[in-house]
Amino acid sequence: MNEKIESENSSHLGEEYIPKLLLKQALPAAIGFMVMSMNMIVDTYFVGQYIGELAIGAISVVFPISFLFSSIGMSIGIGGGSIVSRSLGGGDLKKALLSFNNQISLTIFLALSAILLGIFLKIPILNIFGAKGAIMPLANTYFSIVLIGIPFLALSMMANNNLRAEGKAKIAMIALLIPSILNIILDYIFIDIFNWGMEGAGWATTISYIGCAIYIIFFYLSGRGELKVRLDLFKINRKIISEIFSIGSVNLVRQGTISFLAVILNNTLYYYGNLEGGMGGEIAISVYGLATRMTMFALFPLIGIAQGFMPIAGYNYGAKKYIRVKKVINISMISGFLIATIIGATLMLGSEIIPHIFTKDQKLIKFAPNAIFWIFSATPIIVFHLIPPSFYQAIGKPIPALLLTLVKQGLFLIPLVLILPYFLGINGIWYSFPISDVLSAGICFFFLNQSAKKLVN
Repeated sequence: MNEKIESENSSHLGEEYIPKLLLKQALPAAIGFMVMSMNMIVDTYFVGQYIGELAIGAISVVFPISFLFSSIGMSIGIGGGSIVSRSLGGGDLKKALLSFNNQISLTIFLALSAILLGIFLKIPILNIFGAKGAIMPLANTYFSIVLIGIPFLALSMMANNNLRAEGKAKIAMIALLIPSILNIILDYIFIDIFNWGMEGAGWATTISYIGCAIYIIFFYLSGRGELKVRLDLFKINRKIISEIFSIGSVNLVRQGTISFLAVILNNTLYYYGNLEGGMGGEIAISVYGLATRMTMFALFPLIGIAQGFMPIAGYNYGAKKYIRVKKVINISMISGFLIATIIGATLMLGSEIIPHIFTKDQKLIKFAPNAIFWIFSATPIIVFHLIPPSFYQAIGKPIPALLLTLVKQGLFLIPLVLILPYFLGINGIWYSFPISDVLSAGICFFFLNQSAKKLVN
């Protein structure tokens, strides 16, 4: 009886009016990602104002490394969350519980393995990711401390996807708000008041990750969710793990490609920055770091839409309500395009002002506006390569999700970053972003449109 009552909690995903449901699912995710990205903005502000412009470069080097490690948890959560939402839609609570508990075992094991790798290969990893010259000691200090928090971040990201999969978008939002607010407060205390420099930035980040994990663990142990922590289900089930990996590997490959892109970008920026008159390699990396810190903050509504879209699409696909799946695709794409157009216009018009917020360094203020303008110039169409891979992940089809995920970074952006600067200097790097956005969006939209037609037919 208890299981029946709990299984009804997610039934609104298959019944509620689609625009209202998408708003209900997307808004908490968007708010959570907004505050989480505000956390990054505040990080950048404090290190830029109180440590120096090279500290921005250090954070931009470390971020893709730590996110690559922690994306293990996110990938497991996306793969397992897809199973959970489809299982709940199909009325199979037993499979949903098995998936959730297997995810916990897998995340803990793999996250701890990643930490050991980071400890023993720290300097080579930092060097590969572009910690060049004066950036290296700052990046080393920051990364050494952030490593401690990565298992907690991985566990939190895994659980967050499962919260959304069972329709608990508000709890998932709170889980994102906690580390963000904690980090902002601790940044002020550790960097400004205690004057701990990069160590302060590192400890603020790590403690915030731990705080998030504690909240999520408490929520699940309290028994308030449909998904329960069951030690007897921690034992690995090969069929479930295989399905988790087949779907979640899409996100892992995506993050791996983004991290590889960071390697290419930071090293290319360092090389062409030294060739550029008056810029310098370290400043070029910091310019890109400043722009990328804006990315998640600027795109939080689109990330919210994509995150809100997945459990709705997955649940209704599992329940064989294909018309509802088609409707949520259309509404997500249209609303995402309109919102992204406003965001893109705002960033392009404000590109001259943004650097002044984060730094007093005249080189950054001089060179950053051009980078910000071009990196965000194709923002309106970004939704067209966010929703298609999310759709295929939601319905449990990893191969098309993987291929569409790789289109932007793998097929277009990385080659363009390597080729265009040879002819256009460092500007070629900035031009690579809108070109790859346009080309990849067209391909992703074409395949999603074809699949949506087949789905309804």
